[in-house]
Amino acid sequence: MSAEELLEDFEFLDSWEDRFRLIVELGRELEPMDLADKNDETRMYGCQSQVWIKSELIPGDPPRLHFVGDSDAQIVKGLIFIVLDIYNDKTPQEILDFDIRGFFEQLELAKHLTPSRANGLNNMVETIRRTAEKYLEIED
Repeated sequence: MSAEELLEDFEFLDSWEDRFRLIVELGRELEPMDLADKNDETRMYGCQSQVWIKSELIPGDPPRLHFVGDSDAQIVKGLIFIVLDIYNDKTPQEILDFDIRGFFEQLELAKHLTPSRANGLNNMVETIRRTAEKYLEIED
């Protein structure tokens, strides 16, 4: 699903109750994460729920990053899906160039998330951006 398709789906739904249902449904589509990958190295802190995000550099010209994530909370799984759907299989530079905060504003997520969920969402984004920055430094 592209960012544009996600925006269209959100705009099509009239209420935030329906949009939250969509987010939960999207979470059910997350790529499965191996239990062994749910560890202290992949765990994100600062989130009310447990959240894990693992990155992998996919060799190629150019190399791309692939992420797998999971959470113990259904709504958070959906938020992970949204973030990973935007960033997965992009180059580190594409990840850094994408205005995800502007995208979240278009979805109006900040207005409808609890402060702890919004904080967790920001932590996910920052973790992925730091990962992209790290791989860009390696390439230089």
